[in-house]
Amino acid sequence: MSQAAHPCGVIFLDKPKGWTSRKAVNHIIHSFAKPEQKNRKQRPKAGHAGTLDPLATGMLPILIGEATRFASMGLNAEKSYMVTLDLSFQTNTLDLEGEVLARYLDISIQQQAVEEVLDTFRGVIQQTPPAFSAIKIDGQRAHTLARQGQDVHMQSREVEIKALHFVALEANLLTLHVDCSKGTYIRSLARDIGLALGCGGCVTMLRRTSSGGWPEQCMVTVEELEEKKETCIVPLQVWLRDLPELVLSDIDAKRFVQGQRLSLQFDLLKAEREKVLCRVTHADVMLGTAIYDVAKHILQPERVMPSAQEKLK
Repeated sequence: MSQAAHPCGVIFLDKPKGWTSRKAVNHIIHSFAKPEQKNRKQRPKAGHAGTLDPLATGMLPILIGEATRFASMGLNAEKSYMVTLDLSFQTNTLDLEGEVLARYLDISIQQQAVEEVLDTFRGVIQQTPPAFSAIKIDGQRAHTLARQGQDVHMQSREVEIKALHFVALEANLLTLHVDCSKGTYIRSLARDIGLALGCGGCVTMLRRTSSGGWPEQCMVTVEELEEKKETCIVPLQVWLRDLPELVLSDIDAKRFVQGQRLSLQFDLLKAEREKVLCRVTHADVMLGTAIYDVAKHILQPERVMPSAQEKLK
């Protein structure tokens, strides 16, 4: 079966609690696989655009078919979360899945103190990822080494907390809204906020509400997916909505899918850089993406859709 026969686009799955991101991807593959597609090579490809911990729920963009070539658009996107942390204890995993390392009794923290601490975490900060994470150290996942009892040293890195808002403080439970850059670990943020308050910061609830600016309304549950299937797929062109669209003629479209550089003049008034990543189409068919040199008027194919190559050969 050709790739063109497979569905293509993105599903904004509302990932259930307890599921790994890999399990969510596998569920999508099995949902769209047909009975005659008995081996893995025949089934549609799928991949996610930004891991969610098993404890977490919420938006997990899963790309299917040829759209998997454009997962980086989600991996590099900003994310939004609602998180609840328990200030009375901390675990080795920084969430409820781990072993309790410390307890903090007789906590008496007011909203004003929380607001003052939150202000120190807004903007660009240095953050140390959790030892229980998928980051690789000498070729092995950090969480694998941590579970083996090894001393895992994580390098701090720069992330940006674009927004951090107080939502509620009920007994020992602090709930926050976070907008952040790629690579931000909310468990680490919760840990560090707790430390700044002089107490724990164990994540008890984490929900991703947005990825790349896509609203919560885009999400579909596992149950809705089973009922609607294809109607849950957002077309690839919509997924690439932030890229300028360049429309090619019949002749130029055929040359493009052959991988040829094209000398063409397009008016990209909003271009802030000399070279711009664009989505390229022909007759409402997605051909792929390309780098357009605004000064030299050269269009260089970056990723070409195999289905477009087959259609225009």
